[in-house]
Amino acid sequence: MAHNQSSRTLQQQRTLLTPDEVLAAARAFFAQKQGIYAAFLEKQGPNWMSLRGQGGEEIVVAAHAEVGGTAVTASSYLFDAQIAQFFSMLPPATPAAEVA
Repeated sequence: MAHNQSSRTLQQQRTLLTPDEVLAAARAFFAQKQGIYAAFLEKQGPNWMSLRGQGGEEIVVAAHAEVGGTAVTASSYLFDAQIAQFFSMLPPATPAAEVA
């Protein structure tokens, strides 16, 4: 039987925010979580960042501008529900197929 969380380790979303706004929002969102669900900036590049949470759990967020919005991906083994919650707060962009 396949693990029911295996498809949730990499999540994708499109948003109207710029890549810089996405990364700033992710940094603020995960820092304000309470207890074991908080994560803080560890490393950052121009379009990505890694956050570290309790027990050393890593969250990686990347954001790249594209026509009609920003493509955002995030990955974590244990924080998948928190990533989904963060994505639900982003203003959605038009799907890429509708922009072309």
